[in-house]
Amino acid sequence: MTDTELFQKALQAADCAYAPYSGFRVGAALLAQDGALYTGANIENASYGATVCAERTALFQAVLDGKRQFTALAVAAKNTDGETVSAPPCGICRQALAEFSDGSLRVLFGTENDLNAVPLASLLPHSFCL
Repeated sequence: MTDTELFQKALQAADCAYAPYSGFRVGAALLAQDGALYTGANIENASYGATVCAERTALFQAVLDGKRQFTALAVAAKNTDGETVSAPPCGICRQALAEFSDGSLRVLFGTENDLNAVPLASLLPHSFCL
């Protein structure tokens, strides 16, 4: 799957977001090493601490399906006007992804016309590990 195709899957997932409070819709598409694809969207809650990001929604679905190795993650976001905006994963999502990565996971974010591809290690250079 190309970077553009993976990003398009993330954009489609963003349409499934539950974001009645912020209006900021985020989608994620996570590609497992075996080629399986997992998507997720942000799910907000009136108690913001109970909100779950799109990246973790996709990751947790993959882990529940027995996947532990991933090659790429695309994150796509739409603002309240429906425009695609750049939104790299938040710190909590970066740490959650680091649990299942040696740092080489490729993270894609940006817009259709300006897509960034960086290794997870560059976004979270000193991840916590036991």
